[in-house]
Amino acid sequence: MSVAAQQLNRKKAPLIKDATEFDLHLKPYQKIVLDNGVEVYAVNAGTQEVMSVELVFFAGNWYEQQNNVAAATNFLLKNGTRTKSAFQINEHFDYYGSHLSRGCYNETANIVLHCINRHLGTHLPVIAELITEAVYPQQELDIYRQNAKQRLSVNLKKCDFVAGRLIDEYVFGRNHPYGVYSNSADYDALNTEQLLAYYKEYYTHGRCVVFAGGLLPADFEKQLNQTIGQLPLNKNHSKEIFHPLTPAVEKKYRIMNDEKGVQGAIRLAQPFPNRHHPDFQKVQVLNTLFGGFFGSRLMSNIREDKGYTYGIHSYILNHIATTAWMISTEAGRDVCEATINEVYHEMEELRNETVEAEELQLVKNYLIGTILGDLDGPFHIIGRWKNLILNGLDEHYFYSSVQTIKSISAEELKQLANKYLQPEKFYELVVV
Repeated sequence: MSVAAQQLNRKKAPLIKDATEFDLHLKPYQKIVLDNGVEVYAVNAGTQEVMSVELVFFAGNWYEQQNNVAAATNFLLKNGTRTKSAFQINEHFDYYGSHLSRGCYNETANIVLHCINRHLGTHLPVIAELITEAVYPQQELDIYRQNAKQRLSVNLKKCDFVAGRLIDEYVFGRNHPYGVYSNSADYDALNTEQLLAYYKEYYTHGRCVVFAGGLLPADFEKQLNQTIGQLPLNKNHSKEIFHPLTPAVEKKYRIMNDEKGVQGAIRLAQPFPNRHHPDFQKVQVLNTLFGGFFGSRLMSNIREDKGYTYGIHSYILNHIATTAWMISTEAGRDVCEATINEVYHEMEELRNETVEAEELQLVKNYLIGTILGDLDGPFHIIGRWKNLILNGLDEHYFYSSVQTIKSISAEELKQLANKYLQPEKFYELVVV
């Protein structure tokens, strides 16, 4: 028997510590600048021979002149180049057990590779070809258009989908990138010339940032520089585009989408500043208490006590520019108005009553635990760095956020509730 085992007293329970007592550290990244000026942020860590490389382009719908051009350009990026068909491209990555995906968001779009690290050199030339040699075949565009229109037709019958579209329009404005939504006519208006022009400007010559995580090969920088570093990226130096907010004047909406519907989708939202606002980090704590986790006030009242819904959540939208504070749920058609009243009741409680120490400590432990999860492994770590860097923030923001969670008081939360959780600030929507 070891000395440690002999000294272990199994009759005494181990010490339980609050998560707020932990000292959190964000593993630093390594920054590389390729020959063409592309910045690479890498976290070399882990025990398994796997890695991810994400190429982020500033090519989201923030930059498009016509609706759906950004999304279609990104989706069809891997559907054919001058030398490879869509089938051949997919076969290439499948053969090595790798996965290549792409996505389009408000400000950015990406190409993401997950692979075994020894196959990186095989994949990078193909990714480089996607960035410079995509051809956007008419047949692929026709299939994309048909599928998108069919998917839209099905989704428009769902109250939750319709509510998500409309609340963004009310908060940001119909013509703002955060508030615009797709119609069938938008898909019909797409053509290959538009997509190729957008592709050349925002991908082939566009601004690109790379994020990599995992157990990186020893010659990672060399491999990246010989492929991505030789592309004509960062040639597009167009000015930053400003989109003014044009929020709706009316605050309350009731939409009948299905006369036979038995359930309603509820959205409450107000415009909110982005991460650079001094209240943002503190409001994240207030939001968690209010409706940001399973033990929140909204869940305890509206799900557990009243039984109006299976789940209700509040959150701050993950936008880079001006964002919004949103409350989202679905409830029985006959209790939608009662649900909204209970949401406002919980706002009133937070404005008038000081949160008890035990409940506040629970929220703090939950938030610190969430951050701990985000620091588990290189993929999570580079994901957190990506979020900071794309929002123009650094490690000081991370440590400031941790300190805010640990130190914020019940009185501060009450003051924030009186500042922001006022019913008249919120747009109110029910879609049945």
